[in-house]
Amino acid sequence: MITGDMEYEDLIGLTEILGWKNITTKRQKKNGTTIYRLPIKKYGQFIEVGSFESGYVRRMNGCYTPYQLNKCKPSVTYYKDYDHIVTDYGWEQKFTGKYNKFVGKSRILIDNEVDRLEYLIAFCLKNYYINQANMIEDGKFVPKWKHEYEMQNGSIDKVRELQNELRRNNDLISVQRARIEELEENDEIECLNMEIDGLNSQLNNTNVVVNGEKYYRKR
Repeated sequence: MITGDMEYEDLIGLTEILGWKNITTKRQKKNGTTIYRLPIKKYGQFIEVGSFESGYVRRMNGCYTPYQLNKCKPSVTYYKDYDHIVTDYGWEQKFTGKYNKFVGKSRILIDNEVDRLEYLIAFCLKNYYINQANMIEDGKFVPKWKHEYEMQNGSIDKVRELQNELRRNNDLISVQRARIEELEENDEIECLNMEIDGLNSQLNNTNVVVNGEKYYRKR
């Protein structure tokens, strides 16, 4: 658990537990920058985050340029209002004496290195380790839906294995049933042939007596 009074060494130890790798170059270190590589892939590459002496914390490889992760606050700016007047020489701006208000956002800088690292760890835990847990390199973490499913139904991999085994057994049973039906059909034919042979034998041994004379079936 991250608390506001953690020492820098404790935070470094936490990054090691989380599997972060310090990939800071000598030039970056000289400029007060620290870059970490997380054991989580997104879009085919490991996520990298950075802490900057200027007060910014950034996702280093999420966009064309490093993406700022600092929180935002409302920012109000006033701009002079001008009228555009057509003259013989073109357009001319004339200040009206009024100002236009623009409400935007600005990033909240984190001046202390310890606070920046603490913020980075909390941000990554929430947005990468939890929301993208299925992308952990060694598979020690699982997404929420998979965890809930396995709590109710057992290991999803085991369930899939059993389903595949069931399908294989069903296919084998179907083959065996077809074979049995074929054998039963052959047995029925054989039994009919045996009955016919028996009838023929009886007919061959049959004689008829007419007026004291015996007549036999002609073979």
